[in-house]
Amino acid sequence: MKQATIGIIGTGNISSIYLEAPQKFPNLTIGAVADIDLARAQAQATKYGVAKACTVADLLADPAIELVINLTVPAAHAPVALQVLEAGKHVYNEKPLAIEREDAQRMLALAAEKGLRIGCAPDTFLGGGLQTCIKLIEEGAIGTPVGATAFMMYSGPESWHPNPDFFYQRGAGPMFDMGPYYLTALIAALGPVRRVTASARITRAERMITSQPQHGTMINVTTPTFISGVMDFASGPVGTIITSFDIHHGGLPNLQIYGTEGTLMLPDPNTFGGPVRLWNTATPEVREIELSHEYSDNSRGIGVADMVEAIQTGRPHRASGELAYHVLDLMHAFHDASREDRHVTMQWSCARPAALPSGWVPEA
Repeated sequence: MKQATIGIIGTGNISSIYLEAPQKFPNLTIGAVADIDLARAQAQATKYGVAKACTVADLLADPAIELVINLTVPAAHAPVALQVLEAGKHVYNEKPLAIEREDAQRMLALAAEKGLRIGCAPDTFLGGGLQTCIKLIEEGAIGTPVGATAFMMYSGPESWHPNPDFFYQRGAGPMFDMGPYYLTALIAALGPVRRVTASARITRAERMITSQPQHGTMINVTTPTFISGVMDFASGPVGTIITSFDIHHGGLPNLQIYGTEGTLMLPDPNTFGGPVRLWNTATPEVREIELSHEYSDNSRGIGVADMVEAIQTGRPHRASGELAYHVLDLMHAFHDASREDRHVTMQWSCARPAALPSGWVPEA
């Protein structure tokens, strides 16, 4: 094994945790960072000891860069990823994979044509918490899974995010912003989804920003802010998901999976750790389960490290473009089902990603 030299395009807030990734994953080294704001790229390079801050064009022309982490805004995910692939480099996108299905399909087709890999966040499902849940399911701790629930509900990002407008446009909203964490976790645990239906609404046509520096600015809302969906998993279980930016107070659990012999209470899928709680007929009380896997703190970049190892060994990587496309397809399908008053049968699927071995550490 050898270290892979990584480039990062997009040096906003999320870039910091990725720039820390080589401290945890010895098969990664950051060779260059790029941003349309070169001063911002230089500031991050200086802070994290990266030798090169440059333009996107210069990063893509650098033969030392093998894989690019694409941390641009969602609308740029597909255009930038296509540039990366055209430059002959593997790409790992922040979520979602793209805004439109057609752009994501072009990405997957181009990668296949060039013999390159696409990866995509979220990689939180590789953390200690959710991998412990997957292990419990595979060991039969809840019997045969029959159903699942997922709830992501709060009042929206305009009270804290410095530039929240994009959260209320196509390709965002609560489903596209936070849905990838919940849907990816469920697919990692239960496998792909066969069909969906949903109801969705825009609750307020305008939102006022109450955070700085745009306090008082109004946002025109163009995407649903409350989505309630039903999923039929190909393996049999039926799942319910609600995502909303309209809820001021609630008390529903993040994720639960129900089986013939018990109930598994999963942790927040936007985190890497626990708690993991289990009730089953063998021990009829709720117990907190000790995590069986590592990486329970913020370990963003684990998906990249797994992808690098997979490229070098020839195996499938777990946070794959195919998984991310299935999630993208599902998110659109919820909106489509509500708008068109029907069930939507999924035309694309993916393999359930292999569980991560306990004790896994990528080799340098």
